[in-house]
Amino acid sequence: MLDRIALTLAIIGGINWGSIGLFGFDIVAWIFGGQMALLSRIIYTVVGLAALWCISLLFRQREEYIETDYRR
Repeated sequence: MLDRIALTLAIIGGINWGSIGLFGFDIVAWIFGGQMALLSRIIYTVVGLAALWCISLLFRQREEYIETDYRR
């Protein structure tokens, strides 16, 4: 569950960076009152921490799940 939340936040951060790169528009700053607003800085920090967490996904072994038919 934590992996999915972190990945979702990292994707949101990526979309924001794409918006800055393509259009010069910071969505987070626009919504929360500027880049230096406390709430914006909290959002940037949480998204950054989520991205750091997602680095661990690169180094984990993939777990294989085998579907079992329990009706038999």
